[in-house]
Amino acid sequence: MKVGILTGGGDCPGLNAVIRAVVKKGFHYGYEFVGIKDGWRGLLDVSTMPLTQSSISGILPLGGTILGTSRTNPLKKPEDIEKVIKGIKALGIDALVCIGGDDTLGVAARLFSYGLKTVGVPKTIDNDLSGTDFTFGFDTAVGIVTEALDRLHTTTEAHHRVMVVEVMGRHAGWIATYGGLAGGADCILIPEKPFDISEVCASVKRRSDEGKCFSVIVAAEGAHPSEVKGMIARDQALDAFGHARLGGVGEFLALEIEKRTGHESRHVVLGHLQRGGTPSAYDRILATRFGIRAIDMVHEGKFGRMCALQGNKIADVSLEEATSKAKTVDMEIFNIAGVFFG
Repeated sequence: MKVGILTGGGDCPGLNAVIRAVVKKGFHYGYEFVGIKDGWRGLLDVSTMPLTQSSISGILPLGGTILGTSRTNPLKKPEDIEKVIKGIKALGIDALVCIGGDDTLGVAARLFSYGLKTVGVPKTIDNDLSGTDFTFGFDTAVGIVTEALDRLHTTTEAHHRVMVVEVMGRHAGWIATYGGLAGGADCILIPEKPFDISEVCASVKRRSDEGKCFSVIVAAEGAHPSEVKGMIARDQALDAFGHARLGGVGEFLALEIEKRTGHESRHVVLGHLQRGGTPSAYDRILATRFGIRAIDMVHEGKFGRMCALQGNKIADVSLEEATSKAKTVDMEIFNIAGVFFG
């Protein structure tokens, strides 16, 4: 059997660990592997690379993806989905392992409905895919946010400032919640719960009145004030899947807080720092477990499904279920963080 592997959407730590595990276990089954370059674009352009024992050697600790990635959406044009199907057939691919988030796996689900043999591996740094408790890359991102907050606390306190730290999280504030809780944030703002700017400013003033001359606020990029309709974006440009490029809530908040409270305020956008670099030990192991399960699913003929972490076990769910809705923050965890606000 010839198995294709692709990585789509935003990169995150652990992608190479998945590729390594799929190929390593697949060789035990006697399978041949071909890497699709740059996500779905590689099937439109028929751009590939061989995946051998040699090509996967030493990639476990590497960030990014050796296959490259893109946000190409072949569902936008009928002719593009036809090109993808023709590309798969031209390459002689019998099954396709798709590593990505809801956009990439949404395409995989559509291809499965057309009769193609697809298996999904959940990849989203935001941890917002349904059907799985956690996705790889998330733990690494939380660790980066935590370290950043530890560093920012000292300089913020020394200068008696308010620091707003903008982190990833378009529709779900998992990184903000976990990173903010681990890093001792004084306030966490997430997309699931529109915030009142007056309440944020009141929290800053309250801390000041109590002798705490600084505040560290963590805001997910999709967080937005209740008095502003929709998320804050720098421009109206959309990617291939119709998503706006978010960014600006941190700057917006810092300006408003300084204007309303008189406290000097700054903002920091962690951005792609959260995506880059080597994966944590947890993410390496989770990604490896996902990769092993993905190729086992191919071997078992369990197509149209995605491997998933449920409790401590690796299970599988339908691609349709996995991409049906975003998994939002557990409010029980957010309320734990709220105990320490202000």
